[in-house]
Amino acid sequence: METRVHRLGLDFVEVMSKRQPIAVNTTDIIIESISDGVFTVDHDWRIMSFNRAAEEITGIPRAEAIGKRCSEVFRASMCEADCALRHTMETGKAIVNRSCYIVDSEGRRIPISVSTALLRNTEGAVVGGAETFRDLSIVEELRKELTGRFEIGDIVSRSPHMRRLFDVLPQVAASDSTVLIQGETGTGKELLARAIHHLSRRKDKPFIAVNCGALPDTLLESELFGYKAGAFTGAERDKPGRFALAERGTILLDEIGDVSPEHQVRLLRALQERTYEPLGGTATVRADVRVITATNKDLSELVEKGSFRSDLFYRINVIRMELPPLRKRKEDIPMLVERFIGRLNRLQGRVVQGVTHEAMGILMAHDYPGNVRELENIIEHAFVLCASSESIGPRCLPEHLAARASSDLRRNVRPMAINAAVQTVEAQVILESLRRNNGNRFAAARELGIHKSTLFRKIHALGIAFPRKTSKER
Repeated sequence: METRVHRLGLDFVEVMSKRQPIAVNTTDIIIESISDGVFTVDHDWRIMSFNRAAEEITGIPRAEAIGKRCSEVFRASMCEADCALRHTMETGKAIVNRSCYIVDSEGRRIPISVSTALLRNTEGAVVGGAETFRDLSIVEELRKELTGRFEIGDIVSRSPHMRRLFDVLPQVAASDSTVLIQGETGTGKELLARAIHHLSRRKDKPFIAVNCGALPDTLLESELFGYKAGAFTGAERDKPGRFALAERGTILLDEIGDVSPEHQVRLLRALQERTYEPLGGTATVRADVRVITATNKDLSELVEKGSFRSDLFYRINVIRMELPPLRKRKEDIPMLVERFIGRLNRLQGRVVQGVTHEAMGILMAHDYPGNVRELENIIEHAFVLCASSESIGPRCLPEHLAARASSDLRRNVRPMAINAAVQTVEAQVILESLRRNNGNRFAAARELGIHKSTLFRKIHALGIAFPRKTSKER
C-alpha cells in the first residue's frame, strides 16, 4: 500500500511493505533544482534544511546555515517586527508571496517574496515551519526601469541631471584619476564619493573620509600624514595618518576649499608626487591612494581671489562632477521620502504608511537650503510625531513648514488643489526636458524614462505650452 501526501511542495511517500512503514522523501532532487530558496526550522527557530537556491540567494553555505536561528542567517526586514513564519507557526495560517528583503553575506539588500506553511511529520504533528522565498532583484530592476528610477549605492534618483552623473560613474570609478565633487551642503557629496569607491577596483580596501574644514591648521597635517614619536610634546608613539589608513583604497578630502594656503602646498605635493612625510619623520612614504575631493564652494572664484592655489585647483580638477541641489530635482522628493520612511520603519520596527497628499504638497513646495540632508531631518522629525501606523500629515511636519503652509492658505495667496504643488514641479521638469531636446517629445520621453504616450497625456493634463520642435521626431 502507498500513501502520497503533498505539503508546501514536498511529497512524502509512505510505503507499507510486510506491515512495516518505510518513509521515502521523493523531493530532495526537485527541491535542489528549483530556483526558489527553501528552508525549514524547528520549534526553536533553528534551521533544519537549506536548499541550493537558498545558498545562492543568501550567499551563505548550507553548512553554515543549518543549526543557526533563521534570523541570524537572513537578517530580513520582517524578522523583528512582522515575521511571516512566526505568524504561521502561531496561527496555523499560511502566508503567500509577502514582500520583504534580506541582507546577503556581502551586506547587499535583496528584495524577496516569501511563502510559509507548517511542517508536519507523517503522523500530522507540527514539527516546525517551512518557508520558500524568491529573489525579486530582476523584478525590482524592471520596476525601476519602467518608472524611470535608478540608483547606485545609497543614491536614488529619477532626475535627468542625476542621470547624466550616473551614466559616467562607471568610467570615472574605473580610473584612478582625482575627482572633484562640487555641490551645496547636504546634496550627498560623500555618498557619491562612496559610490565611486564601491564601483572601483579598490572597493575591498578602505574608504577614509576627512572633513578638512573641521580640522584646525595645527592638526590637519598630522591627521592627514601622521607623525612620529617625539615629533612634538605628547607624541609618545607613532601615529598613522589618514593617507596611511587609506592605503590601496580611497580618501575623500571633504570641504577642501576651507584648507589654508599654507597647507595647500603640502597637499599639492602629496597629490602631485603621491608621496608624503609624517610629521617629525625623515623618510618619504609613497601613497597608493585614490583621491576624491569635495567642496560646497566655487573653487574657480577662490582661485581668482587668490585664496586657493591655482596649481592645486588644476591638480584636483581632473574630473569634475556637479551635484545639483534638491530644488533643481524636486521630482526625486517622493522617492527620497519613501526611502527615508522605509529605513526608519526598519530601524524602529514601525509601519508608517507614507505621507498624505497635503504633506507631500508642502514638501514639494519647500526649496531646501539644506538639500537632501534637510529633507531627511524633516522626515525623521515627522516620523517621531506620527502615530505608529498612520500616514504623515501636515501636523507632523516641523512647525516652520506647517506654519508657512497654513499662512499661505489664510492669505489665499493662490488657491491650490491637493496635488497642485506636485503638478507644478512635474510640469517644470517636463518643460525643461522639452527645451533641452528642442521640443522633441519623443526624445524628452526617453530622457525622462517614461513612455511617449504618458508624456503626451501629462502635457495635455498639465496644460504645458511647450517650445516648437526644431528636430524631426521619430
